[in-house]
Amino acid sequence: MTESEAPLMQYDVVFRQAMVIDGTGAAGKVQDVAVNGDQIVALGQLPAACGLIEIAAEGLVLAPGFIDVHTHDDLELIRRPQMIAKISQGVTTVITGNCGISAAPALLAEPPPDPLNLLGTQQDFSYPSFADYRAAIEQAGPAVNVASLVGHTTLRNNVLADLKQAATPAQALQMQQQLRQSLAAGAIGLSSGLAYHNAFAADADELAIVGAALTEFDAIYTTHLRTEFDGIIPALAEAADLGLALDVPVVISHLKCAGLRNWGRSAEVLQFIGQRAATQPLSCDCYPYSASSSTLDLKQVTSDFDIFITWSEPHPQMAGQTLAQIASQWQLSLLQAAERLMPAGAVYHGMAEADVQNILQYPKTMIGSDGLPCDPHPHPRLWGAFPRVLGHYSRELKLFSLAAAVHKMTGLSAQNFRLAKRGQIKPGYFADLVLFDPQQIIDSASFVKPIQPAAGILQVYVNGVLSYQQGQQQGQQQWQSTGQRGGRFLAHRTTLATTDKSNF
Repeated sequence: MTESEAPLMQYDVVFRQAMVIDGTGAAGKVQDVAVNGDQIVALGQLPAACGLIEIAAEGLVLAPGFIDVHTHDDLELIRRPQMIAKISQGVTTVITGNCGISAAPALLAEPPPDPLNLLGTQQDFSYPSFADYRAAIEQAGPAVNVASLVGHTTLRNNVLADLKQAATPAQALQMQQQLRQSLAAGAIGLSSGLAYHNAFAADADELAIVGAALTEFDAIYTTHLRTEFDGIIPALAEAADLGLALDVPVVISHLKCAGLRNWGRSAEVLQFIGQRAATQPLSCDCYPYSASSSTLDLKQVTSDFDIFITWSEPHPQMAGQTLAQIASQWQLSLLQAAERLMPAGAVYHGMAEADVQNILQYPKTMIGSDGLPCDPHPHPRLWGAFPRVLGHYSRELKLFSLAAAVHKMTGLSAQNFRLAKRGQIKPGYFADLVLFDPQQIIDSASFVKPIQPAAGILQVYVNGVLSYQQGQQQGQQQWQSTGQRGGRFLAHRTTLATTDKSNF
């Protein structure tokens, strides 16, 4: 739009001469961007002084707000709706309910089983229906937008007395009905965490029966694979086969080649995904680190790499050390020490950096933090994943262009998760925006000091609401929440897919 073509009106906010990276993957372009209310309304060379608020953005990048496609923020959004760990790194939308665990619909008669305990305590799980959870999110009014999956393990816990067993057809139908009700209430799909011992017994028949509701609603399936170790190719085939059978899109969660024996297999893994993606909708997400984080798993105890203990229920004083250090103090084997620490949390330094880079570069890879907000010593990805992609992998290592990096965390994510009018800077789209300095943006969080806001984020808008900004205090840069929260619950449509597929 040229100045002569611009409407003669005043806008709420105008960003002046920003390098606009629009989320499509296209190269950046210096433009003005205007916002009215919760929408982007104009781009181009706009008339002088046409904004109630004018922001000088020369030399800065204006991008769509980042979409964290893999989070465990289900209950954090209600406990601490300011969501500083996410908004401080430019994230404006989170996808919750990943890895088979979700806050709803949950019926807990006792403390949450592993890995549901990653989300909170028994009293935190107070949402027996997905509609209850959605209402709680809307009442909390978090700083970021929320779209939520339903966890397969959560459903299993509602129905099965013994999570180590496969569900009977009748039990699977009960889970299917709970999933159907949740999709009707706005859930966007189903997630599974088949690697965890409380879901590992689920067979193909159980997943197919439960997942049949996805077909009805044209919803999506995401999965923490049955294994990310030696058997990763069969595990990928299992996930892709289910998506094909249900005729729904599949997202492979936090794709990795885990364990020393699998280092260097990323080319093989990506080739398999590429072959299947040629005939069905199949994508993946990845976090930009060569260490994972979850509950302490005896199957993953090894001396091949460091295992850092982040928390332990019976021995909280041992957190903040490696498993090897703890085993040495106790004069036990690694496995014996792990058994004594459980239940516990751990960071596993079990990936090769070359594989991480290959997966990040893959065109179908989105960015997800997989951060654990309940962890007292969290993996730095909770606070730093998105600036790390932009600063370390794009600017410093030149793994991909800045436009490609932004696409992986905005437009591509919105497309794969069916988030209407999100993920691009385009008239008529919602004003989820992040203004950052491309030369300064970088993650500050480290494994030693993981709770650190990123550098280089100047402003973050959620649905047109300025929610985070960089300020000055005694001559030093300071990043702070504005206290305003503009997040919304992003509901999946409630009409059946068999009736209408035009909404996406």
